[in-house]
Amino acid sequence: MGESRQELLGWLNNLLQLNVTKVEQCGTGAALCQIYDSIYQDLPMSRVKFNVNTEYAYLQNFKILQNCFAKHQIERLVPVESLIKCKMQDNLEFLQWTKRFWDQYYPGGEYDAVARRKGAGAPAAAAPASAPTTSARTSGAGAARRGTTPTTAPTRSTAAVRTGGAASAALTQELNAMKDTVAGLERERDFYFSKLRDIEMLLQQACEADPELEKDEDSLIKQVQAILYSTEEGFEIPADDGVVDDQETF
Repeated sequence: MGESRQELLGWLNNLLQLNVTKVEQCGTGAALCQIYDSIYQDLPMSRVKFNVNTEYAYLQNFKILQNCFAKHQIERLVPVESLIKCKMQDNLEFLQWTKRFWDQYYPGGEYDAVARRKGAGAPAAAAPASAPTTSARTSGAGAARRGTTPTTAPTRSTAAVRTGGAASAALTQELNAMKDTVAGLERERDFYFSKLRDIEMLLQQACEADPELEKDEDSLIKQVQAILYSTEEGFEIPADDGVVDDQETF
């Protein structure tokens, strides 16, 4: 199994100096283009659009990515139609493969992602969560440099309100990002749980069809069951309390 969603997002944001909070955002194609640009540094970043929200714009980004694959003879189909739907699992799987490819072919050294975007005229990196606070604190200084002179100095209470409002906005943004993270983790958990449940059902059906399969302690079925029903050290299975749930097996 490849890296987890959070590990991939951490790697992606560190490499590209972005603030991507969900794997689904890779469905725009922009971040994927720049990952491959970090390897080959020959993608036309001036044509890669980051701040877009239409499938047509996503398709233009993926055309650039497909051209990169063709140019460098990367033998991997880009599932554009699935990725542009911005579904978590499709984008997670492709990002996992991209990370493995990057690990193998990244030439090393520093990659200035922000310069590649700005130098090519592409939109700047997404601002981190703390940016609104910094912007609010520096807005007065920016106005003074532009030649605007305040008519009165702000009172202490006014400054406190402004500071509190900026801090509140930053906390709200951080809270929303955490909610998105939790929602993504829950979807990822449910996805893998359903896979394990499907495997368990197949094993049960096989054993019902041929009871002899369970008698061989060294059989593949026994080994898979041992993995399915194993627990980590310190984990305790909750007490039954007389309630039987037929839907949950592990």
